Amino acid sequence: MLTYTYYGHACFLLDDGASKILCDPFLTGNPLAAINERDVQADYILVTHAHGDHIGDAPNIAVRTDATVVGIPEIMDFGGQRVKTIGMNLGGTVKTEFGFIRMVPALHSAGIPGGVACGYVIGVGGKVVYFAGDTSLFGDMKLIGARDKIDYAILPIGGHYTMDPVDAAKAVELLGAANAIPVHYNTWDIIKQDPQNFVKLVTGATVHIVKPGQSIELA
Repeated sequence: MLTYTYYGHACFLLDDGASKILCDPFLTGNPLAAINERDVQADYILVTHAHGDHIGDAPNIAVRTDATVVGIPEIMDFGGQRVKTIGMNLGGTVKTEFGFIRMVPALHSAGIPGGVACGYVIGVGGKVVYFAGDTSLFGDMKLIGARDKIDYAILPIGGHYTMDPVDAAKAVELLGAANAIPVHYNTWDIIKQDPQNFVKLVTGATVHIVKPGQSIELA
């Protein structure tokens, strides 16, 4: 059984009952945050890029929980804090006790010199979950879906900085995903969206609207 818990903005937790995978833990300063950074638990922390609304509280959570932070090597300098890290790069795959983490491209700025933004394909709990991170729509999403059968695609829909609902719906089609979960919207007015517009645009997949603080089982 795999549980998805949404903490707001682009932060969520995947929990298969044995491993907790926390993604883009922007909690402090997040007006939609459904949990405090001092209370969240993690075994792995996946960071898509170094913008503050994504790398967020990663180092503090990692120190407190002894979690391993995964990301592009250029963002792994945490100012002397003793943090366990796995620096990897686009196209790389790391095998873990729960399955695997594969780093895939994202089209976005990195937030740090020399770095690049990324997304992740995560094999956990018998499911394959694609987290796009911050990205625009790009044609090679079709290759991501060809490599791994995507059970759940977690996609930004806010627009302005990322895809909007129209492009995110096209991403679902390119990926061939069976299910989609929208994130990265309504945190601020500049990325305000009605997720029901995304629901209406998606064909051939089930869309799950999860509010901050809510959990669903990824069946």
